[in-house]
Amino acid sequence: MGYNMLEHLFGSKTRVKLLTLFLHNPDSLFFVRELTRLIDTQINAVRRELENLVELGLINEADKESTEDKRPGLKRKYYTMNQDFPLMQEIRVLITKAHVLMERRLDREITALGDIKYAALLNSFIGKSGAPVDMFLVGDIKSSAAKKFVTGLEKELGFEINFACFTTQEFKYRREITDKFLYSILESPKNVLVDHLDPLDELVT
Repeated sequence: MGYNMLEHLFGSKTRVKLLTLFLHNPDSLFFVRELTRLIDTQINAVRRELENLVELGLINEADKESTEDKRPGLKRKYYTMNQDFPLMQEIRVLITKAHVLMERRLDREITALGDIKYAALLNSFIGKSGAPVDMFLVGDIKSSAAKKFVTGLEKELGFEINFACFTTQEFKYRREITDKFLYSILESPKNVLVDHLDPLDELVT
């Protein structure tokens, strides 16, 4: 729902995907084919929207010598977010609000995957860094179903989603041994979508 709203606002699904990717990776440089792969869109559409975004001043274009090609002196065009764009904060807020609207749908889709005890969004979903994953799930869920769900979400949003999925038993065991990976998730800022854990297993906030 949220991203359909943005698509109407910005006039192009490709443009929304590109903006979302750039906003979640503000310091990164991307070349055209890389962007095409990351947002799963045809290269002509990506090129067209990059031209529009560069003309609007939202994206900066730069020539940089390629490290992936053995031909010396070959330069490739790279694109990065223009963090000095006057309306950058407003655009960031729009994307964030779209995430909030989308989360109302995500909680239903996640609970449909199985017996979900806990689900939280981190990092890319909330505009903060520090956690090792973007999505954390606890419950009885088939890994193949989780991967399929996340892959579809990546295509829709236009950025890679790192996720972790623990069974309830695995979660309890890792809590007991003070597993470093788990605690790095528990102690990070997060947006909780589902919480049906036993009170004794209450998560760190």
